[in-house]
Amino acid sequence: MKYRGKAWKFGNDVDTDAIIPARYLNTSDPRELAGHCMEDADPEFVQKVRPGDIIVAGKNFGCGSSREHAPISIKEAGVSCVIARSFARIFYRNAFNIGLPIFESPEAAEAIQEGDEVAVDPERGVIKNLTRNEEYKATRVPEFMQQIIDAGGLINYVSNKLKSTRR
Repeated sequence: MKYRGKAWKFGNDVDTDAIIPARYLNTSDPRELAGHCMEDADPEFVQKVRPGDIIVAGKNFGCGSSREHAPISIKEAGVSCVIARSFARIFYRNAFNIGLPIFESPEAAEAIQEGDEVAVDPERGVIKNLTRNEEYKATRVPEFMQQIIDAGGLINYVSNKLKSTRR
């Protein structure tokens, strides 16, 4: 299992303003953004979340504006991945662009409860709820998009490709 952590549960239609409130968008410093991650949805989230933990949400996670600040704040806060019933399309693309792994699984989004220990195997498209001894299928990430995640985002991926073609 590539990702493993405690689940933090959020509902449907969590918009980018709930992920990173607009009042903090006067900076693009990832650490500063992380300090306010999910602040309007759970004011104590950044004090409670630990490196490797996992956000689990309902439908349409990341709706709202197209800012990349939202997935950046999540990743920099130490969240290893996000599991949701579905993602807003622009958030979906921005997450891959900055190297934040995301997984669509209606079954997992419904069954996982806050505090459950969860593990994700992106290669097999499997999410395991270790607390409840349950397993769910996730939409598998296409191989080239997993390579973008593994590189740490689109910029690193392209940079690595350019370096490999120059040799």
